[in-house]
Amino acid sequence: GEKKITFLDTPGHAAFTAMRLRGANIADIAILIVSAEEGPKPQTLEALESIKKAGIPFAIAINKIDKPGANVEKTKNQLVENEIYIEGYGGDIPFVPISAKTGEGIPELLDTVLLIAEMEELKGDKNKPAEGFVLETKLDPQKGVCATLIIKDGSLKTGSFIVCEDKFASIRTVDNFLGKTLTDASFSSPVQITGFKEVPNVGAEFKIFETKKEAEKNATEYKDVLGSASKKEIQRISGKDEEKVIIPIVIKADVLGTIEAIQHEINKLVEGGEIKNERVFIKIINTGVGNITEKDVQATGGDKNTLILGFNVKIEKGAKDLAEKNGIKMNIFDIIYKLTEWLEEKVKESTPKITVEKIIGQAKILKIFNQTRNKQVIGGKVKEGKITLGSNVKIMRRDFELERGKIVELQTQKIAVKEVKENEEFGAMIEAKKEMAPGDYIEAFVMSEE
Repeated sequence: GEKKITFLDTPGHAAFTAMRLRGANIADIAILIVSAEEGPKPQTLEALESIKKAGIPFAIAINKIDKPGANVEKTKNQLVENEIYIEGYGGDIPFVPISAKTGEGIPELLDTVLLIAEMEELKGDKNKPAEGFVLETKLDPQKGVCATLIIKDGSLKTGSFIVCEDKFASIRTVDNFLGKTLTDASFSSPVQITGFKEVPNVGAEFKIFETKKEAEKNATEYKDVLGSASKKEIQRISGKDEEKVIIPIVIKADVLGTIEAIQHEINKLVEGGEIKNERVFIKIINTGVGNITEKDVQATGGDKNTLILGFNVKIEKGAKDLAEKNGIKMNIFDIIYKLTEWLEEKVKESTPKITVEKIIGQAKILKIFNQTRNKQVIGGKVKEGKITLGSNVKIMRRDFELERGKIVELQTQKIAVKEVKENEEFGAMIEAKKEMAPGDYIEAFVMSEE
């Protein structure tokens, strides 16, 4: 029977690197592409390192064999020179000469991929809840948060609960890579889903749960694990491409008692929420008595999010130069409240913005005047807030979201208006495909950055 192969073209993508650092294997099999004209280039060897770190099997595609300057034999020898031992040259790594332009060798390459899959016994179980990775995310003015996923195993469907790190949602829609709407999808499939209120991190793992209770519990457990992360875990999961910013802190002071006092003040700020939220995690990774030295800066691992705090001490020249080179911020204080003020300011600067949905008004549909394929004319009354012309709206039936649409015309007493307020009745034309009914509600919302 037919077999399906899903290709992910992600070489060099920052999110791909972050996934590797977090020990996740997004791909089952890799194809390392080498030019038959130029041989292995530096980025080829960098890609190979990523493959080795991931510990996944791979094949080599020697591309551009249609070019006049192509030399497959020379390329094979160059691979061996770089300790890439292919079949027939002292190793067992399969290789296939191909031309992406003419298609020559592509069937053989696909056969090689399927053979590796068979040898590695790569199988999936479509009867279990899905798990996989987030490939891309975007904000659509009509649909809200859209997340493109690759399903590694199992299946998902509309209505299932998805958990991605500390975020969970009920899946509202599922589309395949061609944009066709599905009710479900199984392993080795790329899909785009909607339902998240907040944008999940690119590269993060996801899991499917059948009940909201299970999903909520899993998301909460992730927060707890993150809250007790060790320094090693911080280095593993932090990175400029992560939505959650982890800020390691180093404290140096003249006496131990002062260090304890500073730690106490920082913990107060964390517990009070002044320097911690769902997007920021504070972790004191090192403390010590004495001046700030080059060794203190080296211990940060070059993490630009690190803040080095000094109290009644000096910064040695080597430390200052290295910190500036790595973009690490540090400062010296002699009053504790000045230290905490500076810390609050720097944490605020580092906190990433997120886009969230904000409900600006709710109205009850009283009457349906006209329904066409894509537009419906309704009469309603504003129950809370306001309804504005051009608003994106959720159409709610009891607690279930029926669809999303847009208000394209708005009137009160047959006069066109830009907005209607609480307790006012109105008529509106809404772009929406699913039929609305009296008793349904519309919720107008905006996407805002926080």
